[in-house]
Amino acid sequence: MDDPKADLHRYLQTARDAMLWKLEGLSEYDLRRPMTPTGTNLLGLVKHLIGCEIGYFGATFGRPFGRELPWLSETEPNADMWARPDESSAEIVALYRQACAHADATIDALALDAVGHIPAWDGGTEVTLHRILVHMTAETHRHAGHADIVRELVDGAAGLRRDHGNLPDAGEQWWADYRDRLERVARESLP
Repeated sequence: MDDPKADLHRYLQTARDAMLWKLEGLSEYDLRRPMTPTGTNLLGLVKHLIGCEIGYFGATFGRPFGRELPWLSETEPNADMWARPDESSAEIVALYRQACAHADATIDALALDAVGHIPAWDGGTEVTLHRILVHMTAETHRHAGHADIVRELVDGAAGLRRDHGNLPDAGEQWWADYRDRLERVARESLP
């Protein structure tokens, strides 16, 4: 039987699982390593999603998380996009799991048409749980895509899940040749 809330929740959980898989087996350095000019790093992406989960599924619906997170009140830009030296990856991952569990409790407790309020959106916006589920699914999948690219840059691991790469089953040489071919095509397209 169709259950729209369960469908949305399942897609959100798939993205959450992908985020956590992208962290597995890496050193503290590789988890924190800025891999883009804007500093995108794996642990920072997860830290950012902690704030999203507790904000959108917590405060929006009057269900506070019950723990203050210092980076959410800091005035430093991007304070939620990287982990300080005193914040371990284990702590960040555990907090993400707690934030997701708190969000799941909200999802389980409320109907899709339950109304919440987000003061920061357009001077104060009423939203439904349905809209927040769609928003957070898109947000988490967006950052899972970032994490996929960052992880590939760190150590070459790529794909949808550990047990399902969702990529052609080809060896390293095939991928090197493929990339070289794409580079040639790109150069040939130059005017």
